[in-house]
Order: sequence, then structure tokens, then C-alpha cells
Amino acid sequence: MEDLVVGPGKVIPASCLSWTAARASGPGGQNVNKVASKVDLRFDFEHCASLQDETKARIRAFAANKLDAEGRIVVVSQATRDQSRNLEDARERLAALVRAALERQRPRRATKPTRSSTRRRLDEKRKASAKKTDRRRVDD
Repeated sequence: MEDLVVGPGKVIPASCLSWTAARASGPGGQNVNKVASKVDLRFDFEHCASLQDETKARIRAFAANKLDAEGRIVVVSQATRDQSRNLEDARERLAALVRAALERQRPRRATKPTRSSTRRRLDEKRKASAKKTDRRRVDD
């Protein structure tokens, strides 16, 4: 397996990646019973020297539901009937996940609502209240 290029200047070495093939589920006739086309790609990001600790923490947060018992990210692909295309699909999905984790989120700066937006919100609340009041039963 070759290195996975995530972005400009960011490469995941092949030594951090491992994959296995298994029989896929679902329709496909005899192909399903005979060919191991499902790909199970694992990425040991904790021992990957090309990633910083900050990025590893973001990856851990992004892929919390994709971690196996050993702390590796598991990406499974059985979209096609071809093992090599499933491997490429899994590699691309892993690269997209790592790309998303590489981007630092800007911290949100709290802002005060404008006077007009507050007025609009209160006017809408008053209108909704009046509408509900009009729906009530009238007592004679």
C-alpha cells in the first residue's frame, strides 16, 4: 500500500495504515459468495509521526464512533463489487476525515443582539401570544 496524501504537505505514511478484505453483504449474486470485496481500512493515528498532538485530539473527537478497541480508526467500504475500488473509497473517506480534523475551528466570539433584532423577536412573541389568546374559548 502506498502513502495517503491528505492535502498539500500532509501525507499519512503507509506504515500507519492496514487493511483487510472480507465478503460483502447484500445483493450481488454469486459474486457476494465468492469474492472478498468489502474493505476494512484501519488507521493507527496515535502512532503516526506526521500528525501533531493537537490534530490527533481533533481526530479522536471527530471519529469517536469509528475507533476500535486498540484506538485505531476503522473505515469500512462495501459500496462497489470491486475490492480495489472499495479500498480507494475507504482511503478517500479517511483522507476527508483527516482533512476535516486538520482545519482549526475559529473560536466563536460572543456578540450582543442588536436592538432591532431584539424588538423583532419580542414583536413576533407578542403576535404568537395574541394568536393563541384568540383561539381560546369565549365565555359568555
